[in-house]
Amino acid sequence: MYADLHCHLLWGIDDGAKTPEESLEMARTLVKLGFDAVAPSPHARPEYPAAGPVAERRGELQALLERERVPLKLHPGAEHLFDEAFMQRAITPERRSINDNRYVLVEAPYVGSIPGLADLIFKLKLKGVTAVIAHPERCAQFETRGQAQEAARVGAVLQLDIGALTGRYGKTARKLALQFLAQGLYGIGATDLHSPVGAEDWVGRSLLELEREVGKQGVARMMDRNPHRILAGEELEQRE
Repeated sequence: MYADLHCHLLWGIDDGAKTPEESLEMARTLVKLGFDAVAPSPHARPEYPAAGPVAERRGELQALLERERVPLKLHPGAEHLFDEAFMQRAITPERRSINDNRYVLVEAPYVGSIPGLADLIFKLKLKGVTAVIAHPERCAQFETRGQAQEAARVGAVLQLDIGALTGRYGKTARKLALQFLAQGLYGIGATDLHSPVGAEDWVGRSLLELEREVGKQGVARMMDRNPHRILAGEELEQRE
């Protein structure tokens, strides 16, 4: 069964689900497509609710799923901007990591770049924190040759937004996603699901495209085994 570590499933928290009904519809879609676990990852920004209200909403959604008999287990998570503020809190209990362990989901800016990104990733690694970089194929930083390889080399986990494989985010994102897949740079895949609208169609097609590129075993590694390893705080399985 798959685990989704980048998903905006919690209603009324950020730019994801707007209502309990939308959260429930998204959850049912994920279960139908083979997921059994999600670490909802609302944006950890000042304009959005802090960790306490997020945890409360996650508990409310878990209770709703259980009442509605939707077999989806929720885990702690958040999506951080990879900036100076994050670096300051990353080594504290306030870092809002995936399932409260050493893995933390971060995103680079869509436009522009982060100076010294590899050094920042390495500094986190030395402090026992592993950066999971969300959708690098959609970020300008990784359009520069060698940036994705260097990030992976110094210890980051690269997370594919599987929708990029269908062209959902444009030609450049699809091209980079295919390149990074061919180079074996991705540790995991995720949906970055924000809405139930059309979700069953595009997520389903994206999983099929991923299978075409990496085969059934590759899908199992990126969508099942490695995400569950991250939830357990374990080392990832590498591509053979």
